[in-house]
Amino acid sequence: MMSLTNRYDFVLLFDVRDGNPNGDPDAGNLPRLDAETGHGLVTDVCLKRKVRNFVGLTQDQGERDPAPGEKRFEIYVREKAVLNLQHQRAYSALKLDAEDAEAPPLELVEPVPEKKAGKKEKRKGSGDSVGKARDWMCQNFFDVRTFGAVMSLGINCGQVRGPVQLTFSRSIDPIISQEHSITRMAVATEAEALKQDGDNRTMGRKHTVPYGLYVAHGFVSSFLAKQTGFNEDDLGLLWQALGQMFEHDRSAARGEMATRGLYVFKHDSELGNAPAHKLFELIQVARKDPTAPARGIDDYRITAPIAGRLDAFPGVELRILV
Repeated sequence: MMSLTNRYDFVLLFDVRDGNPNGDPDAGNLPRLDAETGHGLVTDVCLKRKVRNFVGLTQDQGERDPAPGEKRFEIYVREKAVLNLQHQRAYSALKLDAEDAEAPPLELVEPVPEKKAGKKEKRKGSGDSVGKARDWMCQNFFDVRTFGAVMSLGINCGQVRGPVQLTFSRSIDPIISQEHSITRMAVATEAEALKQDGDNRTMGRKHTVPYGLYVAHGFVSSFLAKQTGFNEDDLGLLWQALGQMFEHDRSAARGEMATRGLYVFKHDSELGNAPAHKLFELIQVARKDPTAPARGIDDYRITAPIAGRLDAFPGVELRILV
């Protein structure tokens, strides 16, 4: 398993048709919007969730006990997970005592007022034990060593700054949110049926975007990768997940979503050979006919350099993976 020795920056293009790519729970699950411009937004957390789901599916570990060497691809933040139980696994596997772990240096401990001293809960795990537990979490959980995690609550496994970071995705053009009334020909309880005299209908609403093409930017740091153990195999799995994650995330709410482009800029050095924003500007996306509403990828013109070495940026190679 080779460690990373290069910096990477990448551009991800994806689209949605007649679906809601990322609902806002604080706005009645409406598609997320930039209120000033009307452009659609998809959070980094939403995309990371899809990467996690893809890795969980393809590595096929599920609830079974992984064989030795397979635990590298477990998922830390998964549906209905209790995170402190994952932390306890690290302490149990390493035979560490979370209760009796070495206390942190005195200069890092904030003074506690006398009246509240009795109520302050002691955090479990610190010092050398935390470092060992943090390393164990990185070795066993793909998303911890990829995206990082805050694991310092309850049973303390420290904090990890992940080498892979994603921005919010933003639509190329402003989007509109359409509201649809939907009907279910059934009710949940007998009381509801009596109120409706047996009509048994449940009304609801669904919000969709007719079409939106979104762009996200990402970064991979080899320096942080060395700290978490993120290697070339993990990087290959990440590219695969970004290219195929929507294929295994189908639902009526999300409509037709697909990755339309994955442009990876590989630097010859760890520090990088060009500013990321200059490289991102090389990928240009524009509407072919600004006077007509976009309803598909064919309504856009995507301009990108030919894959290979970039003359304008020595030491940078462009890989078009999708």
